Amino acid sequence: MAAILLGIALSVLDATLVNLALPDIARHFGASPAAAVWVVNAYQLATLGLLLPCAKLGERLGYRKVYLVGLAVFTTASLACVLAPSLPLLALARAVQGFGAAGMMAVNAALVRLTYPSSVLGRGLALNSLVVATSSVAGPSIAALVLSVASWPWLFVIQVPLGLALLAVGRRALPFNPARSGGQPLRVAEVAMNIAMFSLVFLGVDALGARRGGVPDARMLATGLGLIALGVAVAWIYVRGQLRRPAPLFPVDLLRIPVFALSMCTSVTAFAAQTLAFVALPFLLLQGQGRSHLGAGLLITAWPAAVVVMAPIAGRLVGRHPAGVLGGIGQGALSLGLLWLALLPAQPVPWQMAVPLMLCGAGFGLFQSPNNHTIVTSAPLQRAGAASGMLGTARLTGQSLGAVLLALVFSVVGVQGGGPAIAFALASALAAASAAFSLLRLRSA
Repeated sequence: MAAILLGIALSVLDATLVNLALPDIARHFGASPAAAVWVVNAYQLATLGLLLPCAKLGERLGYRKVYLVGLAVFTTASLACVLAPSLPLLALARAVQGFGAAGMMAVNAALVRLTYPSSVLGRGLALNSLVVATSSVAGPSIAALVLSVASWPWLFVIQVPLGLALLAVGRRALPFNPARSGGQPLRVAEVAMNIAMFSLVFLGVDALGARRGGVPDARMLATGLGLIALGVAVAWIYVRGQLRRPAPLFPVDLLRIPVFALSMCTSVTAFAAQTLAFVALPFLLLQGQGRSHLGAGLLITAWPAAVVVMAPIAGRLVGRHPAGVLGGIGQGALSLGLLWLALLPAQPVPWQMAVPLMLCGAGFGLFQSPNNHTIVTSAPLQRAGAASGMLGTARLTGQSLGAVLLALVFSVVGVQGGGPAIAFALASALAAASAAFSLLRLRSA
């Protein structure tokens, strides 16, 4: 579990670790901020597009092997990031790093399922969920600590010895699962269509938020709509082809299971709500309320601290109470906390911020472990890799959706024009939708 948890922490952290360093990276290479953003986008797109292919490889070759190869690629690419002489090569190294992260993320939950007996699997997934939830919001804080004493390449330098140590531990400790002989091989055309489907939609939605002189950029708007339309067309052709396969790369067979499909909807909307709110928080605290970095950091910590407290409790509740009920209560609490934040006065005292933030964290911590347990266990054991890949895909899709929605809100109304409050209200609506999806699982149980 140490090897599994540290690996997933590295891969999830790296998605947000570099955000704070983007201005420094742009200055170092003499590039524009828009070009520097590709250091983040390259990692996200590679991870999102390759999660399901890596999950398929895990089912055919063994989860342990895919995890270790992904970790080796991630570590090597971290060193390449340190040595990159130009911004395009740094973005390329980040894409390779995203490929390695996809290998680790895709089989993460499947390895947990192999490690824990079924009677206490909920506790193992709760521990895994705790690490994922904490890592997804800890990137900026760790980056701030590193950048306060060193330059941006050190964000990647520290990953190299950690990756090497994990490789040594993982080779000794990770569980084996028998590789499946026969069956249909992984097809290059399917992998390409999977990458294209996610990438075109992601880039299209991202382009919709482009502004020029404070108003929407008409050319980028048309480009964004065109990319989304092309992505939908690719998805239609791709998914139709997958319907004819017994063990498809895009697991439409699992999505036919009602409780699995509803759990995926619950996860996507939940992570969209979390990301939309959590990324808006620093803008509210620093620019809207004029707090210091220390004061803002301490307040933000209330959210992950509540997750840390609630996740083990949720793990013990798995199996005793329906996941639909636990997820519904958790996302209901998150929705209430986010609405509370949206309605706060312009200059609230610290406790007025801390209480709803703790409510949000507690709600998210209660939802995640039961939901992940349902996603992993509702799939047949031989499709555990596909379920694990969909778990990561749902998280990244929701996070990407939340980030894009926040960009759209800020581009329309700005930070000072009530943008954070609108973002919290929108996140509250997403969390309420997640609660509804979760409760609908009670009808399909």
